[in-house]
Amino acid sequence: METTEAVILKGPRDLALGALTLAEPGPGDIVVDIAHSGISTGTEKLFWTGEMPPFPGMGYPLVPGYEAAGEVMEAGPESGFKPGDHVFAPGAACYREAKGLFGGAARRLVTAGARATRIDSGLGAEGALLALAATARHAMAGMRNAPPDLIVGHGVLGRLLARLTVAAGAPAPTVWEINPDRASGALGYEVLNPEADPRRDYESIYDATGDASLLNTLIGRIAKGGEIVLAGFYPAPISFAFPPAFMKEARFRIAAEWNADDLKATRALIESGALSLAGLVTHRRPASAAAEAYETAFGDPACLKMILDWRAA
Repeated sequence: METTEAVILKGPRDLALGALTLAEPGPGDIVVDIAHSGISTGTEKLFWTGEMPPFPGMGYPLVPGYEAAGEVMEAGPESGFKPGDHVFAPGAACYREAKGLFGGAARRLVTAGARATRIDSGLGAEGALLALAATARHAMAGMRNAPPDLIVGHGVLGRLLARLTVAAGAPAPTVWEINPDRASGALGYEVLNPEADPRRDYESIYDATGDASLLNTLIGRIAKGGEIVLAGFYPAPISFAFPPAFMKEARFRIAAEWNADDLKATRALIESGALSLAGLVTHRRPASAAAEAYETAFGDPACLKMILDWRAA
């Protein structure tokens, strides 16, 4: 049976490269050699710290990563792909000795062709950002969903939300960021420290921080009948003071993960040039330095997106 090198998280803060056995591909599967995989500072960080609340399919050991891009090496006759195609793969569950809740941080993986998305090889490392861009699109798409006029957090998700708002032709949003290391890089919108923003009439606030303690502050900033969209992942129970929310007739919406339509729409925006992924990848490390890369991704506030390069693995 074929093996691959992969990042293996054996338990909280116990991470290293190791060899894993791959499942045999079926007629609808593709075998992908991964060139680049991204490290998520949301859900992956919670698994790394051991703070992830109970979640279907969770457990250790696991292969992290749901942001992977590479080249198809083998393609089953029912997969819809051919060798040489470049694809985005949102992880894989193809390892015999580890859980595949995510499964994208590996040199080679096996996944159903239906889960992969064909991408332009010229995207390079930015191809691994497709899921995060689709997550931002999913938060904004759909009937009755208003684009944000305030985005909280200028990390990668916050930047993608702002760029998608501008690309949609909506008024440029305001973005809040308290970390000066993340205040730069705006494309067509303004980034403010919340203390410098006097507005209290926002119609649609998108929180991209995952920090549930901000809710009371955000309730105080919406107009009557305004909406707060929880676009991050929140490991702690969410609560807020009822009287201010009552007076504002506040609305709350939870944005779940992307779906296949989001991936297709986001890919089209990227290919047309309407959505840029430039400047979002700030750090890169060879896969051999995975342990150090995860420490940096989760501990360095200047790191927006860390990419592992698997091409030398």
